[in-house]
Amino acid sequence: MVRLQKFLAEAGVASRRSGEQLMRDGRVAVNGRVIRELGTKVDPARDVVMVNGQVVRGLARQYVALHKPAGCVCSRQDERGRPTIYELLPPEWTNVQSVGRLDYDTEGLLLLTNDGELALRLTHPRYGAAKLYEVTVGGRVTPDQLGPFTRGIVHEGEQLRARRARLLSATKSRSIIELELTEGKNREIRRMCAALGLTVERLLRTQVAGIKLGGLRAGRWRKLTDTEIKSLLSKP
Repeated sequence: MVRLQKFLAEAGVASRRSGEQLMRDGRVAVNGRVIRELGTKVDPARDVVMVNGQVVRGLARQYVALHKPAGCVCSRQDERGRPTIYELLPPEWTNVQSVGRLDYDTEGLLLLTNDGELALRLTHPRYGAAKLYEVTVGGRVTPDQLGPFTRGIVHEGEQLRARRARLLSATKSRSIIELELTEGKNREIRRMCAALGLTVERLLRTQVAGIKLGGLRAGRWRKLTDTEIKSLLSKP
């Protein structure tokens, strides 16, 4: 069940505020009954919503995984003219939004959807959706050096912490660390590494809330499977 004005906004009929005005004006009906109460909820799968006598079709939910390459931004437009992730998607997908962001130099899994409630659950800190990253840094890192990631690091007055950290590989020239985060603070991993004197050579997100990047190549996208969608929607 969703609020009627939200349904109208997601269907592209009007903004939420304009939708509320349509309701006040008596121009919206549900199952043949004019609705003026702003708190009214509808079931898009069952109820017939009409505006000015025309049936309103709700937009189908879309759930997409994208392998964001380094060197592009997560905005619709960029004032500096840099490439955006939306240039990698079909042009008719104007209603999907990225679930969170990856910075310009970071690559990896990015989820996109037009399901606003799911996007909130995956991005708001109180839900603690886990995200997994592979961080390639210069030089050899030992397991003993991973402790500060999980104990917490204060950077510019802000507490930064990974839920989990493990060393995937290490040579004299570079090491790969796997970090699990739940809060997604701005440039959190890069800031933690900088505080520890580690130089990030590559930052790759491999998983979001149980959805894996897998073999999806950089710049490519795929629709989530029914099993993946059910898994996301079932999370508290």
